[in-house]
Amino acid sequence: MTLRRLQVSDFRCLQSAELEFDPRFTLISGPNASGKTSLLEAIYVLGRGRSFRTRHIENLIRSGSERFVVFGEADLTERSVGLGVEGSADGMRARMAGERVSSLAELAGVLPVQIIDPEVHRLIEEGPARRRRFLDWGVFHVEHRFVGNWQKYQQALRQRNAALRSRQSRLAVTAWDGELVRLGDLIDQARDAYVRDLVPVAQQLGMSLLGMELGLSYRSGWARDTTLESALRASWVRDEEAGMTSVGPQRAELAIRLDGAPVKDRISRGQQKLLAAALLMAQVRLFPGDAEVRPSLLLDDPAAELDSERLLGLIREVSGQSVQLIVTSLSAEFEAFGAPGRQYGILGGVVRAF
Repeated sequence: MTLRRLQVSDFRCLQSAELEFDPRFTLISGPNASGKTSLLEAIYVLGRGRSFRTRHIENLIRSGSERFVVFGEADLTERSVGLGVEGSADGMRARMAGERVSSLAELAGVLPVQIIDPEVHRLIEEGPARRRRFLDWGVFHVEHRFVGNWQKYQQALRQRNAALRSRQSRLAVTAWDGELVRLGDLIDQARDAYVRDLVPVAQQLGMSLLGMELGLSYRSGWARDTTLESALRASWVRDEEAGMTSVGPQRAELAIRLDGAPVKDRISRGQQKLLAAALLMAQVRLFPGDAEVRPSLLLDDPAAELDSERLLGLIREVSGQSVQLIVTSLSAEFEAFGAPGRQYGILGGVVRAF
């Protein structure tokens, strides 16, 4: 039900590395700039098909190499599945059980992975796109048809936008509206239901970590007092002028409030980090208990930017999660989660087992 083994070649500063993971807790220690975060990034790429640090594949390839390869084995309830991701100038390719995957999203079905790192506050301070990705990862794991609907919606949206940019007739543009409305409504319903389930769990974690009332509200991407079909008709002039579709699930937002006030620019960096951690852990708690897999939670230097009281609160809540923990630390003596089942040290991109 967890990640058992990882092999990495020519990824960031890692020329070659091989690790085996404990199903409960694995600790990776080393000084700053030693490659700890790169190891977590490789795991994240294996489970998401993308990095949490960069959009550019070339940044992931070790200097002097033409490609990187990340391979892993995940233990499910009754079977083991091999996963592989290769990145080069030609893009990202992935295989599962030896077969090419049609979508990188398939990786998440076998290796669901979340990360809490020193940059986790970006979930709060950046724009809606990051929060939509956060939301959709959770929806995917409770509604597996969601990703197919979202991919089909995006295809129709690209066609409609292409027709708008090329100044085609209104009839040619709106020919895509039926498909957008059908799929958009399904996407909206799935997201809305998920947020309703997420709210009470997030509220409990927000109070525990921040001592404040955490509020979440889902905004669909068009006015709530109208339908998507009506919103598309009403936005025709704006869409024609802009050359793009201005309403729909691609414009959705997860609005976040603390003690009734919007959070952006109102709380400290440390509070932003704890708030984002609360949201990620709430999402992990909602993970289906009957799933064939269990989430892997990556913690990159959890002591960074948190005082001792807040760190203890984070450790207490993380310890209550039903996850596989993979943690990095400056110190090899970091036992906040108990004694690790497996432990590694890393220096200059070279990994060794303790």
